Amino acid sequence: MIGHLRGHLADKRPNQVVVDVNGVGYQVMIPLSTFYALGELRDTVTLLIHTHVREDALALYGFLTAREKHLFELLISASGVGPSLALKILSGMSADDLIPAIRGADFPKLTRIPGVGRKTAERIVLELRDKLAAVEITEPEQVAPAGRTQLEADVISALLNLGYDRRVAEGAVAAVVGSETKTSESFEAVLRATLQQLSSPAQKSNRRGA
Repeated sequence: MIGHLRGHLADKRPNQVVVDVNGVGYQVMIPLSTFYALGELRDTVTLLIHTHVREDALALYGFLTAREKHLFELLISASGVGPSLALKILSGMSADDLIPAIRGADFPKLTRIPGVGRKTAERIVLELRDKLAAVEITEPEQVAPAGRTQLEADVISALLNLGYDRRVAEGAVAAVVGSETKTSESFEAVLRATLQQLSSPAQKSNRRGA
């Protein structure tokens, strides 16, 4: 069982990284919250690891903080929530928003996350609300801006990995990049702005009606 990895960042994508540990590359799935806080390629990185073992595969899920890993493990303990959906939940909502949303049974907010329907949200609230009572909302979100080429294609790819429809993703990215704001200066800024737009009640209604 792998508990943590420390090595050089050999590859970095919105949903996964490769950590080179003494010449061995470990592919690790990550949420966007971890991606935002990572350094540049070849930087030294330490990730806390959840090792998920199935009959046909072994997958590694990595997090920069113990709280992030704890939330992930709580989420996958809920009925019907697997590791992939848990990562989408952590990517679609910050911990400081997610914890009170579950505590307060805020189903409209929870169902804005791709892949989380009403029934899944109800199970999460029912099974995790009491477990989250002792979890503090104190840790600030970290952002590490990093400019990238082919910005729009990279952001659209990230949204597709999160479960968004391609047409919806392309339209949202075009709207954000075409605005008068300066969010297009970095990948993370555009991705964050696009996620905020997609999670708005108006956009949620449009996606349902599409």
